[in-house]
Amino acid sequence: MKPFQKLAQVQSPDGSFISLHEHDGEYYVKHNGRQLMSTIATVSEQVLADVGCGFLRNAPAPRVLIGGLGLGFTLKRVLEIVGPKAVVHVSELLPEVVQWNREFLKGVNGRFLDDPRVEVLTCDVFEVLRKAARDPYDSILLDVDHTPASWVQVQNARLYDRSSFGVVRRALRPRGLVAYWSAGEEPDFVNRFSRSGFRVQTHEAKAYPSARRAVHRIYVGSVLPKPDSEEAPKAAPLQPPKRSSPPKPPGSSSPKASRFSKPKKDLHPFKTPAQVAGLQREERRRHEAKGGGKRPQR
Repeated sequence: MKPFQKLAQVQSPDGSFISLHEHDGEYYVKHNGRQLMSTIATVSEQVLADVGCGFLRNAPAPRVLIGGLGLGFTLKRVLEIVGPKAVVHVSELLPEVVQWNREFLKGVNGRFLDDPRVEVLTCDVFEVLRKAARDPYDSILLDVDHTPASWVQVQNARLYDRSSFGVVRRALRPRGLVAYWSAGEEPDFVNRFSRSGFRVQTHEAKAYPSARRAVHRIYVGSVLPKPDSEEAPKAAPLQPPKRSSPPKPPGSSSPKASRFSKPKKDLHPFKTPAQVAGLQREERRRHEAKGGGKRPQR
């Protein structure tokens, strides 16, 4: 069997390692030694473009922002959808990843970086979003992490909190859409997203065509219209997000878990120690916000 060949590696600002590998003609990107993406599992990256940009097919001069270059499959699909006068910005934090696409991945999708419609921005996508209010986008596609709760970079946590949705809203043109890629289901994120002035739809996507199950998720949000204003458009028919359980009445308590119950499965095996600490802080904050740290009134 042919061995994996490491072609390049870079250490990211938070200390984690991103590496590019080749095996039997296919390419793989790993994060801290665990597979992040590959050229054999690209369906959901293309679905991200379809559900986030499909409504722009006949738009005269749309503006699109792609957060995360990766192996370029989302970029390729976007360029197939939008017209010749489109502007497509690709925000990639690591300039080395851009260079890998030009050098090692030219035969994959690297050549699309030279398309006249494309401009590569080697910076944090959150900073691009903050500045975009002056010249907003019709579509924003974000594929920079494993899930909204498991990040490739620790600072990416700010992309998924409630305050960030206001930044995204201001970065969108009227009737625009934002789409988030996720490796798995994230009901807490959907709940925050839908409570922040967005109509949220969930689309299931397979990793590769022959997969039996669609494990990946694309979360698409459109800004809800203000009262007495024109209704915001819907994306292509998608599955509605799951609703959270209704709040329990005062004085009620959850049943204690059995000592024989199995421990909760870790849904995010890619977390670094810094990310684990960040998630623990977030969990404590939520617990305190719900009054978990107060004694019940008698």
